[in-house]
Amino acid sequence: MDELIGRLAANASIDGAVAEKTVGIILGFLRSEGPSESVQALIDQIPGAEAAIEASRSGGGLSRLMGGGLMAVGTRLMGMGLSMSDIQKVARELFRYGRDKIGADQMGKIIAGTPGLGQFA
Repeated sequence: MDELIGRLAANASIDGAVAEKTVGIILGFLRSEGPSESVQALIDQIPGAEAAIEASRSGGGLSRLMGGGLMAVGTRLMGMGLSMSDIQKVARELFRYGRDKIGADQMGKIIAGTPGLGQFA
């Protein structure tokens, strides 16, 4: 996780704590909306991913009020101070990292199999 957080912080110019929370939110979204086998393969390759996903769920009632899907993820990330441009940078860097870890084919399955995600690839 430290390697990924470092890449996100440097390449997207965001704080490390924000980067870690962002990863948890995005991976949690992928787990609930994406192709389960490919997403789990990615999560398994990121040490600390499970803890980050769990920590990102602490949004409680507000998260439930926003509903689900990509729009809810965007709303949560913008609520942490990220702009749409920041979110795109983070997503692209996370996808690059994913390709390094599980290969382009598996990452392609995640992107293609998750509603709305293609616009960030």
